[in-house]
Amino acid sequence: MLNLQTAADWAAHFRHFAAHECPEQPLYVALCHAAADSPAVLALCAHMPPAQARANLLLAALHEHVLAGVDHPLADYYPSRGGQRAPDAELPQQLRDFTARHEPSLRHHLRTRATQTNEPGRCAVLRLALDALAAQGPRGAADAAPTAFALFDLGCSAGLNLAVDSDRLDTGSFQRQPIQGSAARLQLRCDWRGPEPAAAPWHITHRLGVDLSPVDISDEQATRWLQACVWPDDTERFARLARALAHARRHPPPVRASRDGLTDLCAWLDTLPTGTQPVLFTSWVLAYCSADERADFRARVQSLIDARGLAWICAEGLHCHAAPTPPLPMGLPQAPTLWRLQTPSGLHDFCWSHPHGAWALPV
Repeated sequence: MLNLQTAADWAAHFRHFAAHECPEQPLYVALCHAAADSPAVLALCAHMPPAQARANLLLAALHEHVLAGVDHPLADYYPSRGGQRAPDAELPQQLRDFTARHEPSLRHHLRTRATQTNEPGRCAVLRLALDALAAQGPRGAADAAPTAFALFDLGCSAGLNLAVDSDRLDTGSFQRQPIQGSAARLQLRCDWRGPEPAAAPWHITHRLGVDLSPVDISDEQATRWLQACVWPDDTERFARLARALAHARRHPPPVRASRDGLTDLCAWLDTLPTGTQPVLFTSWVLAYCSADERADFRARVQSLIDARGLAWICAEGLHCHAAPTPPLPMGLPQAPTLWRLQTPSGLHDFCWSHPHGAWALPV
C-alpha cells in the first residue's frame, strides 16, 4: 500500500510508474508524464481509496471510458480501440480536456473500482511453477502417478488462471502441452532465460477462485473493466484476454466472492480427498496490503503449510515478499515479479518474470 498524500507525491509516483512499471508502453508513458504535470489530473487521484491508490487505477478508468465508446480525440491514441495516433505534443491538452469533461464519472470509477488485471499470460509461469512443484518430493519420481493438485486462486478476479492446465506453452527451447482438454485454450509464449526447469506429471482435480469482487464473465460492463486494466498498446495481450474470456463463458470457472480468502481456503481444505495436494496461488495480491497486513497473511498461510500440507505459489513484487530475498538481477527493463514456492519442505525462490509472463529468469 502506497502512502501518497500530496500532489508532489502523486507526480513522483506517475513518473516512477512510467519508468519502472510500463516503460515499453508508449501511450501509458506519455499519459503518466502528462498526468504528473497536471494539477487538475492529479487532484482526481484524491478520490482513490488508500488500498487502490495507484497510477494504473486512473489509467484503467480512462481506458474504460475509451472502450465504452466515448467520442473524444484522446481515443485516437488508444490502439485497443483502433487508434493509430502516436503520443505527441497535443496529448497532455487532450488528457486535461478529457478529464474535465468526464470528471464526475471518472471520480465514481476511482472511488468504487479496483484494478483487476486478471492476466492469463501469467499462466505461462504458473504452469512451470506447478511443474516444479510436482517434481518436488517422492510423488515427483518419473514412474509415479501424476500429482493431483487442488488449485485455490486467492484474488482470482474472473478466475481465468484456474484454467492453466488448458494452455499450450512455448518457451522457445521447450514446450508444454495442455493437460486438460484436446485443444489449447491459449497458445502462450514465455521467453525462459535459463536451463529447462524440473518437471513431473500433474493434473488438477479440484479448483476454486475467490475474490473480494469477482468479475461476472457474463456482464459486459464488468468484463469491459477487466479489459480496461490491460495496457492499450499491448494488442496481443488484449486479444489473449478476449480468448480467455470466451473460453470462460463456455467453461465457467468456479469463482465466488469472499471477504476473507484464507478463511474460505480453510473450509475448502476440509472438502478435499486424501492424496490431493492443495496449492494456494496468489499473484499481485499482497501489493494492495499494508506491511502489517502482509505479515499477518504470511503467518496465516505458514500455519496452513505446517498443519495442512499446503503449498503456496506466491508471485509478487520484490517488496511484498518476506526478507531475505534474492538480489535483483541487473539490466531488467522493468520491475519484475518474484515467484516463490513454499511447502512444508521449505521455501524455494523459483524465478523472476515479466509482470505478465512474457519472459522468466530462474533465480
